Amino acid sequence: QVQLVESGGGSVQAGDSLTLSCVVSGVTPSPHCMGWVRQAAGKESEGIASIDIYGGTSYLESVFGRFTVSKDNSKNTLYLQMNNLKPEDTAMYYCAQDVGAVCDLVVVRTARNWGQGAQVTVSS
Repeated sequence: QVQLVESGGGSVQAGDSLTLSCVVSGVTPSPHCMGWVRQAAGKESEGIASIDIYGGTSYLESVFGRFTVSKDNSKNTLYLQMNNLKPEDTAMYYCAQDVGAVCDLVVVRTARNWGQGAQVTVSS
């Protein structure tokens, strides 16, 4: 059973940085996709970053150049470094994982395994 546990959310000012972490367990050694999804209040969820088993990444256009997804396989941990945060980045952030050779933002957003979420609030 895959388990994902996020940490690192919080309340910051516009322009600040935050790093989210996600400890992953129960993932089998097979092709899989990991990434981050966010959902703002009253809005649909959106995949914002994905990373495949080779380290290949993709980003939502609105976060490209400000957010960086990475992973440390030795620690079974996925990260999301968020720089120059904006009020529109305010949302609940979830790490997500699913099996398969394809890895993109759609796969991340529709992944079968999500963490419990971490709230990020950015004030102007």
